[in-house]
Amino acid sequence: MPTLSTLLLFVAATLALLVFPGPAVLYIVTRSVSQGRAAGLVSVLGVHTGTIFFVLATSFGLSALLAASGTAFQVVKYLGVAYLLWLGVQKLWLSRGEEDAAAEPPRASLRRIFTQGVIVNLLNPKTLIFFAAFLPQFVDPALGSVTFQLVFFGIGFIVLGIVSDGTYALLASALAGRLRRTARVRRRLDRSSGVVYLLLGAFAATVRQA
Repeated sequence: MPTLSTLLLFVAATLALLVFPGPAVLYIVTRSVSQGRAAGLVSVLGVHTGTIFFVLATSFGLSALLAASGTAFQVVKYLGVAYLLWLGVQKLWLSRGEEDAAAEPPRASLRRIFTQGVIVNLLNPKTLIFFAAFLPQFVDPALGSVTFQLVFFGIGFIVLGIVSDGTYALLASALAGRLRRTARVRRRLDRSSGVVYLLLGAFAATVRQA
């Protein structure tokens, strides 16, 4: 088991990283604004289900293969870009197609929101490389199995991430909930969600392999 000082350092470093929102958090906030608290929390679970893969990949050395392969990195990267752009275009198209301004726009099922959260996180190769660089800093081979320690810290990161991202989801849904009572504002929020997806796709396209 890691020492208490190492655990405290890990928690502090992880929270410091989680405070600053990245693409996954923006996806969660967008879902929370678009469909409310339940959708936001389900998207949190989807994102961090995807994080489980990164933890296991880092623990068993798969991340090193992706980091070393420029082709693999680019393939995953552009799949992620295409998926985010598709989500954005789809959101804008559905919003535009609502002729009745008072009608509630189509709502994605919670299962679909969960799946999208998993995919959005999995198709971000930079996250895998981040885990490969971050988690090993807290590992001490003298304390036992390196793999066990990586999995342990990875689970800790997921738990802290769920708490942090869940807070974003609750705050975003609470603030947007009042605004969505007005049909015109609701439509603008939905269109804004589509724009956010497009911006995330554009940002993802600029990411380079470390």
